[in-house]
Amino acid sequence: MDNVCIFDHPLIQHKLAILRDKSTGTKEFRALVSEIATLMCYEATRDLPLTDVKVETPLATADTKMIAGKTLAFVPILRAGLGMVDGVLSLVPGAKVGHIGMYRDPETKEPVEYYCKLPSDVPEREVIILDPMLATGGSAIDAVTRIKSYNPKSIKFMCILAAPEGLEALTKAHPDVKVYCAGKDLYLNDHAYIIPGLGDAGDRIFGTL
Repeated sequence: MDNVCIFDHPLIQHKLAILRDKSTGTKEFRALVSEIATLMCYEATRDLPLTDVKVETPLATADTKMIAGKTLAFVPILRAGLGMVDGVLSLVPGAKVGHIGMYRDPETKEPVEYYCKLPSDVPEREVIILDPMLATGGSAIDAVTRIKSYNPKSIKFMCILAAPEGLEALTKAHPDVKVYCAGKDLYLNDHAYIIPGLGDAGDRIFGTL
């Protein structure tokens, strides 16, 4: 999958190992999700457009570069995606944040949208969708489809863990969307949970176990 980036950076893998541990408490889990999101965002923003600028240093004029235009909007999929927002904003504090709310129907395992609020200038921005888990891919596919209707410059999807089934489904439905994940796991179980995974990310982030 040419449009999938799976991180092998030692810092990310180390933090991911602690994140998986069932003994990791809510406070530490929340901090780790944010830290991993920061590290992943560094790579996911590598291709942001630059413009030439002149800056006055204490000694002379420097020909240098800055990020061009309005650039980014982050869109977490509620609720678990909220855990990644502070981490990415620590790198790009000027980015705008939209929200899209979805839940998985317990019977059909299909995503159901209940909320969507995006910045009014989305057509001028590149969008990065945030969700810690890419399981069946249903929520991710629907979120991308919904956001495409707003005509952003581009869309990327950033998750912490992905199942092979979810990666295949998302890249097949939206081959133009680059996917970034910290780890690719083995499979989905009968309840559509990622194995070995880390449990329910939303419950572990917000302490609602």
